[in-house]
Amino acid sequence: MKKYVLLYLIILLTLLTSCTNGGKRNAEGTTAELRYSQLLTMTEGEGYTLVEIQNPWDTTAVLQRYVLVDSTCEAKTLPKGVVVKVPLKRNAVYTSVHCALMDEMKALQSIVAVCDLEYIYLDKIQQGVKQGGIKDLGSSMTPNIEGVIDVHPDAIFLSPMEDSRSHGKLGKLKIPIIECADYMEASPLGRAEWMRFYGKLLGKEHEADSIFAAVEKRYNELKAKAAKAKTHPKVVTEMKMGSTWYVAGANSTVGLMLKDAGGDYVFNKEKTTGAVPYSPENAFEKAQQADVWLLKYGQKTDMTMKELAQSWAPNAKIKAYKDKRVYGCNLMTSYFYETTPFHPERVLSDIIAILHPELAADASLTYYKPLRDE
Repeated sequence: MKKYVLLYLIILLTLLTSCTNGGKRNAEGTTAELRYSQLLTMTEGEGYTLVEIQNPWDTTAVLQRYVLVDSTCEAKTLPKGVVVKVPLKRNAVYTSVHCALMDEMKALQSIVAVCDLEYIYLDKIQQGVKQGGIKDLGSSMTPNIEGVIDVHPDAIFLSPMEDSRSHGKLGKLKIPIIECADYMEASPLGRAEWMRFYGKLLGKEHEADSIFAAVEKRYNELKAKAAKAKTHPKVVTEMKMGSTWYVAGANSTVGLMLKDAGGDYVFNKEKTTGAVPYSPENAFEKAQQADVWLLKYGQKTDMTMKELAQSWAPNAKIKAYKDKRVYGCNLMTSYFYETTPFHPERVLSDIIAILHPELAADASLTYYKPLRDE
């Protein structure tokens, strides 16, 4: 069902070329400092920037190598890799999260085509499609290849999957494909740091660096505040969906964020960085003593406590339910997936305010709301 697809959609580097170089150099060039990302390596050479993305599914391999070349400079010798002339002016973007980031970096005008329009809630994108300035390429799983050819983008931004290295017909168009593997970063700030790469690609380096600096500062301030908490409430996340209850691993973005917020995650023994499928009964055994329940869902109206209990009777036996400490994020009325990957500080703020209201008396919730009784 569409509302369930919304819930798990999307649960599914970086210097723009410069004609002059500075900083410390190694044998290949100047290496950019990335403090959090584990998948990106950026080296600035003479007239180009080499960007390597580590393969998230095989850490011994490279997923992709890009050679960013400033269109106003001439590089006589280039290393092996996909040559990308920057800044990119016309882009096909397959994901709502990268559309939102481009909007924030004031590069929305570079978007000439999108996929999965029904999941992009940005009014500027929706209006752009209606007015004909942005082309709808259909599903990201089976994009309209003729449409891609028609708009002739400088690059295609998409989220890679483990078994999609060739990208089928798309990979034969000789259009640079930007592998947006940021979603495979476990660290919240690690994923957010990818905006520096995208900023370089789009000629928005200053904007991206400024946004990330603010995100990093705020996130670390909140983390330090949460470290002062005297209590560590037990937290459970998500809920039974069909015959399965998916839980985030302790080393995933969600698990690490709960830790940074001073929570005691009931699934903290699951050390994976991904999601783990539990039977509802097994999940309930661990969840029933949770003090706080955080869940995401997608429906036209906000979920109520009554609906939660009706969806599966054991839900009403969980301590957080009894204590009325259940907080939901409605994915159909919020911009959670569009904004939180590059703004983890906003989610962290919500979680701290919920777990430790004494530390955040003046904080307002951005994404999560307490479920109503009726």
